[in-house]
Order: sequence, then structure tokens, then C-alpha cells
Amino acid sequence: MSEGIKSVSGVAKKTELAYFLPMAKIANRMSRRIVVFVYEGAQPIDVSGPLQTFDTASEEASGNDYRCCVVSVDGGPVRLQSGMTVLAEPLPKGARFDTLVIPGGPGVHAARKSLEIVRHVRELAKLADRVCSVCTGAFLLAQAGLLEGRKATTHWRACATLSREFPGVQVQPDPIWVRDEQIWTSAGVTAGIDLALAMVEADFGSALATRTARRLVVYMHRSGGQAQFSTPLALQTADSFGPLFDWLDKNLHRSLKITDLADEVGMSPRTFMRHFTDKIGMTPGKALEGLRLERAQSLLTTTTFSIAEVARRAGFGREERLRNAFVRRFSIGPTQWRQRFTENT
Repeated sequence: MSEGIKSVSGVAKKTELAYFLPMAKIANRMSRRIVVFVYEGAQPIDVSGPLQTFDTASEEASGNDYRCCVVSVDGGPVRLQSGMTVLAEPLPKGARFDTLVIPGGPGVHAARKSLEIVRHVRELAKLADRVCSVCTGAFLLAQAGLLEGRKATTHWRACATLSREFPGVQVQPDPIWVRDEQIWTSAGVTAGIDLALAMVEADFGSALATRTARRLVVYMHRSGGQAQFSTPLALQTADSFGPLFDWLDKNLHRSLKITDLADEVGMSPRTFMRHFTDKIGMTPGKALEGLRLERAQSLLTTTTFSIAEVARRAGFGREERLRNAFVRRFSIGPTQWRQRFTENT
């Protein structure tokens, strides 16, 4: 766990706890208070995933726990994505709390255009000891100026947009979650659970976080990053490079250079590099490695080829290059990947 934020001790004044008393009796002085801010069109799992993680940690804890509430600008019913409605509390008035959670979802872009919502997010952040976003909730934090000059992540499909619209944010496209001092951001959807588990670990140690992960039936530390999902999908959804994707699919085993890709689409290497990076959100070299890793993943889990043969068929050539690429991207080697994800286990 990186440095930059101390665990929050929860000795609070009665006036500070007044807002939270209707939700639950404060069991002990170490309770962490979590506020989840919702808006129309927020993604339900971005709300429920962290809430369930903190609640499960409370059940597993011995004296140390979390007290959570869901708030909105006006309180009352808030319609989330997919038709789910939550009954939110009014905004807290001046009482400090430990963690502010901003979910993502299709409604985030309308929310960040609301001066009132952005103002309230900024004010809530001043009351919180740490602030976090789930998925595209990072856009709301960025709109409020909370990510300026900081490292942050979001859903892989939105990383390029976040970087383009907020150039002062140091967007990290691969990590499942990123912590920059008191600001925490996570990748897409279920990564909010990974983020909440990391917070539990920071607050109360790895033992409680591990018990919580077991109860939730999730990995305590997920292997790899979101880049393992992004490269093939990004290429397939980029209409202008669709034919290139088809060509690459048939030629990954070859030793390819950027000039080969540029020739295939009829561009100069410099023009191709610029257009490809703008459209896909990554360099051609990064995309090519991602496609080769995806091919290697498939071969590892569906065949009995040796690691050397997988490396050759995926275009890495040597086994060492395949292993280095796996460790760099997923933090585990190809043998460990096969053992963990093979279809025969």
C-alpha cells in the first residue's frame, strides 16, 4: 500500500455524529463514516459494490466497523441506471466524515454539467478525510477540480476522454485502482469492490480485508489490470481501423513493425501513429502487444502448447519476451496464468 494517507481515527463530537444517528447507533469510537453521493443515472453496482464491501467488513470486524449512508442534493428518491431507485438522505451539514464515494454511470456527464452538483461535490470533499470515485465518477471529481495534477484512473473506455478533457489529470489506463494521497479512483464497474477492499486494508489491516474478500467471494488482490480487457475491444469498436484489426488477427504470429501496420492502411508511419493513437487511445506498439497478450491468454487456457510455442504463435518469438510482457501487464507469468484460468480447472 502506498504512502500518503494515515488511517483515520474516529473520535468524533456528538454534533458531528448527529447526522448519522438515524442510520445506526454508533457502536464504538473507531467507526469510519462513509458517504455515497448519488445522482440521476448513476450505475447501481458503483453504489452497491462499495457499500456491500464496507458492510461486510463491519460484520467481520471485532469492534472496528463502518457506518454508511447514501445522500443526494435534495434527498428522497433518486433513479439510478437500469430503473433502480434509491432513497437518499439529505446532504450532511458541516459534519466531518471519513470517506466520500462518487459513483460513475451514464448520468455522470449530465451531473458534471450541473453547477449545483459540482459545487456540492467540492463542498463534500472538504468535509471528507478521503475522496474516491468508482468508474466514470472520476469525471465528476475532475470537474470539481479534485484531480488536477494527480494520478487517477477510470473505466478503460473512458481513459482517453478523461485525459483529453482534463489534461491536468495524470490518467493511468491500466490499474484497477489508483491512490494519490487522500484521493482514490478506480477502474470500471466491479473495480469499486477492489477499491473498497483496499480501503478496508488501509483502515484495519489485511486480516479484515482478506476475511471480507472471502465473504464476498472475490480476490483480495486481483491479478493484472484493466488493460487485459481493453485492447481487442478498443480496436473492434474503432470503425476506421476495423480492416486493420482483421489483418492483425491473421498476422499476429509474424514479426511486425509499425511500418507494416502503416502500409496496410495506406498511411505514412508518422500519420498512422498520430491517427491511431488519437482514435484508439494508445500507441500502435501498445495495442499490438495487447493483442498478442490476448492471443497468448487464449492459447494458454484452451491448448496444451508449451510456453515457447504459445510465445511463437502469439508473435512474441521468444518465451522470455512473452514472460516479460505478462509480468509487466498482469503481474504474473504465463505459467501462473494458465494454472489460474485454464478451462480444465
